[in-house]
Amino acid sequence: MKSLAELQAIRDKMKNQMNVRDESDDKIRVVVGMATCGIAAGARPVLNAFTEEVAKRSLGNVSVAQTGCIGICQYEPVVEVFTPDGQKTTYVKMTAEKAVKVVADHLVNGSVVTEYTIGSVAK
Repeated sequence: MKSLAELQAIRDKMKNQMNVRDESDDKIRVVVGMATCGIAAGARPVLNAFTEEVAKRSLGNVSVAQTGCIGICQYEPVVEVFTPDGQKTTYVKMTAEKAVKVVADHLVNGSVVTEYTIGSVAK
């Protein structure tokens, strides 16, 4: 980095990629549990995969954020998806590869990936 302009360009690029903490009511919110248990279970690559995939697909209607403890440590990494209609889907035991599928199926096509949800795992 050699100039302030270069630093600002990097900042602007990252802001456009992340859409973090944009809490608009008309957006899909993806929240990744990043407490100690989530990080230890591999939540950081999951968060990165969601962020990268949303940016790659230019999904302006999706915001990705991290949160603290969601409270179900045995199922970490945990991801919650909140849709504008008020529905919440809880994905558990997530991986970066599963995150890519959730983006494609759920966020783009509106089809919940039921085999990754807490309902399918907690039976």
